[in-house]
Formats: sequence, C-alpha cells, structure tokens
Amino acid sequence: MKPETFIILTPGFPKSEADSTCLPSQQLFTKILKQHNPSLNIVVLTFEYPLSTKIYNWHNCQVIPFGGKTKTKISRLILWRKVWNKLSQLNKDNYITGLLSFWCGECALIGHRYGEKNRIKHACWILGQDAKAGNRYVTRIRPKPGELIAMSDFLQEAFFKNHTIRPAYVIPNGIDPDMFGEKQLKREIDILGAGSLIPLKQFDVFLSIIKLLKTFDPAIKAVICGKGTEEHSLLKIIETNGLKGNVKLVGEQPHSELLNIMGRSKVFLHTSNYEGFSTVCLEALYAGCKVISFMKPMKDDIEQWYIVNNKEAMTQKILTLLNDPVPTYSSVLLYSMAESVKKIRDLYYS
Repeated sequence: MKPETFIILTPGFPKSEADSTCLPSQQLFTKILKQHNPSLNIVVLTFEYPLSTKIYNWHNCQVIPFGGKTKTKISRLILWRKVWNKLSQLNKDNYITGLLSFWCGECALIGHRYGEKNRIKHACWILGQDAKAGNRYVTRIRPKPGELIAMSDFLQEAFFKNHTIRPAYVIPNGIDPDMFGEKQLKREIDILGAGSLIPLKQFDVFLSIIKLLKTFDPAIKAVICGKGTEEHSLLKIIETNGLKGNVKLVGEQPHSELLNIMGRSKVFLHTSNYEGFSTVCLEALYAGCKVISFMKPMKDDIEQWYIVNNKEAMTQKILTLLNDPVPTYSSVLLYSMAESVKKIRDLYYS
C-alpha cells in the first residue's frame, strides 16, 4: 500500500532544525502539520535554498532541495523540469493527497500544472508581495478562486484588485504559544523593530521617529533585530543623527532570543510599507508589546495593535503609549498556527 503523502513546494526552507530564522512561519506551519498528523508523510520540495541538493530529514519531514539559485531563463526551465520529474517519481511511489505552494510564484506554477495534469488537489497560500500587480506568474497559472488562500483580508483584497481573482479562502498566519516563556521580564526596551534590513521595511523611517522621540526623551532606548542590505546606511543614519546612545542594531537573532527581546520591550514598531501578515507583529502581541504599524492586515480592529497613516501619527501614538502612567502589557493571542494548519488541512481532507 502506498503511503499517504502531502507535498509542499516552497522557494526556500531551513537547512537544518537549528536554522530558526529561515522563513519562520513556513517552517512552523510544516512542523505543526507533522505534529498533528504524525502518520502523514510530508515531503518538502524547496527550489532555491538551501544551496545543496542533498536530501535531509527535518522534524520527521523529508526535504528535497534543488539548489536553484541561478535566475537565468534556461536555469529556471531546467529547475522546473527537475521538480516535475521528482513529483512524478513521488507520485509513482506514494499516494499524493495534496500539493501546497507557498507564494503564488514559480512553485505555484509547477504545483498547479502538475496537480491539474494528475488530478491532485493543489492550493496556493498567498503570503505577501505575490499579491502585487507585478506578479506575472498569476497570468501564467490562471488559478481558480478555490485554489487560492490569502494569509490576510488585506491580501485577499489586494490580489482581487490587482489580478481580478478573489481568493476563496482567508487563512491567517499564526504563532505557537508554546515557544514563549512564562516568566515576566523587565521591559527596559522602549521600542523594538525586527525584520530584514531592506528598503521595503523602511527602517530609515524607524530611525527618523526615534530622532523625533529623542527631543521628548533624550534617554529613549530602541533595538533593531535583523540583517540585510540596508545595514550600512542605517548605521550611517544613526551616527549622523547622534543616535548611537539610543539605538542598537543587534543583527539577526535566533528565534528564541528574538522572542525574549520582545518580552523585554514596550512598543513594537513596524514601519514596513507593505505586509501580508507579519509574524513578528503577531509574536510581539503575544509577548505583551503594543504594536504600531502602517498596514492593517485584517478588516476588524486588533487589541493592542494600532494602525496609523503617517510618521507623525506614529510618533504621537508612541508618546501616548510610553507616557501611560499605568501601562499594562497583556498577552494577546490573535491566531495560533495550529488553527491555521487545521483550516488548510480541512481543504484537502474534509
């Protein structure tokens, strides 16, 4: 009897169980899917990362990397052929119950076409920038609404606006409460930011807000966790504006340490100009932080998550929160990944 097998297609995946910073939401989804369905054989086909092609075991899931980092047209076609052949081999030896693609990109293109040809249900989880108008894969895939899962209300609307296809499902991002410690920590960090140091995240806006806040509180303390191409320019901004005593760039932190830093912070400031449904915001809420952002992921208001329209409003909201004479830092569990896993699993097995 062929083993029941579920296949995930993704651009990248952790290279080992210790690789906690690589796509934390996607690895958490996969890990919990396996934990809740131990008899289900889960195979992850990862197109670009890790760079090796050595098959390995990750939390009892088989990971097959293709190392397809090269972006030339010929190299992509070769990669797609390798993935297709691997799917055919897996289909021969297993009973494939479903294909799930992370992002509506090349993974979804292969997943959609293979599923259509072999009558295997395929779904795509729209996670962020794949909802934007510039995504040329959507016209190549021509997905049906029932094949699309948006991670947030915002992404559902953005995808419909940009591609005239409304994803049939909204299944939010989630966290794992068991990853957080129970001990209450002293909140000595006023403002925390975390994420890739890239233009999209607008950490230059973050620093300009700290500069404004310093005029009200010279001892304001902020921390930024992350790495990326903007690190050098951010350090220059810090030095030029005399913020060395106020802002620390601590680099990319192990996931457990980031959660610890959240538990020591008062306000989590998210200055990104585009976001699907930020994991760090959900984690910061559960860690008890007040969250402030420009983006509103869901239609309904969220407890302790404040949406503002501009830098001035963001600065004023921070001042209001930090000057609260009796501040409270309540843990808010918005969505658990276990719930998200169940909802996606039910699309295939109900």
